[in-house]
Amino acid sequence: MKFTLDWLKEHLDTTASVDQIGTALTSVGLELEGVENRGRALSAFVVAHVVSAEQHPNADRLRVCKVDAGTGELIDVVCGAPNARTGLKTVFAFPGTYIPGKDMTIGKGNIRRADSNGMLCSGEELGLSNDHDGIIELPADALIGEKYVDYAGINGVVFDIAITPNRGDATGVYGVARDLAAFGLGTLKQTDMSAVPSKGKSPTAPLPLLFAADEPKAIRKFGGRYIKGVKNGPSPEWLQQRLRAVGLRPINAIVDITNLVSLGWGRPLHAYDADKIEGAPSCAMPRPAKHSTRWTTSSMRWTRP
Repeated sequence: MKFTLDWLKEHLDTTASVDQIGTALTSVGLELEGVENRGRALSAFVVAHVVSAEQHPNADRLRVCKVDAGTGELIDVVCGAPNARTGLKTVFAFPGTYIPGKDMTIGKGNIRRADSNGMLCSGEELGLSNDHDGIIELPADALIGEKYVDYAGINGVVFDIAITPNRGDATGVYGVARDLAAFGLGTLKQTDMSAVPSKGKSPTAPLPLLFAADEPKAIRKFGGRYIKGVKNGPSPEWLQQRLRAVGLRPINAIVDITNLVSLGWGRPLHAYDADKIEGAPSCAMPRPAKHSTRWTTSSMRWTRP
């Protein structure tokens, strides 16, 4: 379970230092696996612009890129990422930069008789996620030469705690803050969790689906909310930054919201496209028969408390 100091302070009013918080976490029974200052570890990576990306003359899967990293000169970089292309804003590492995801220091090189003076980076190479399918893609308005940790809002402290089976209350940042407040490390901030009243009738079949006969009985409650008129797209930048800071890759607004609720309040949440749920009702217990992250004009949101 990872959370940032800034996220914790949204729920806990405290002036405690990082060391004091770490000690308190251990004292309340939450094993502290690590504390990382992302700003320090990733401070050398910068936002860069791929001015051109040409096919490598001696390798089918490589491109020779001209990169503007804010130095005033274009830098030659050989890149094998499938999404390396002209016009892309991405993350660049200068020669001499330590790459945490690869446990190596990048240097100048010559790849198939083409000079390469740095690296265009994926989320995995920065140690931020398991995404290694391509290099990081940034919006067109990202400022060339800016430190990536400043742009992405990941220049703070990240705590990593181990969760044992008896500490489900600590699977969300709010639960951790409540524990620390009870320990005397600050005051818990109240969160408005008021119910949102329904503004329409509940949907009819085929939405009220069933648990299968062989469904495990460990799930005692399965609740859902049907929401119409949803238009999916990118989530706000503040939400994307929050997820990146704890190692999650932003997907879209719907998925990012479910991850925010899951991590923030320890309340597992998943979204389904109501138009793609299949099955026939036969009892009162709903069960989505087909998962989909694609949303149309109607959507189903289920929670597992």
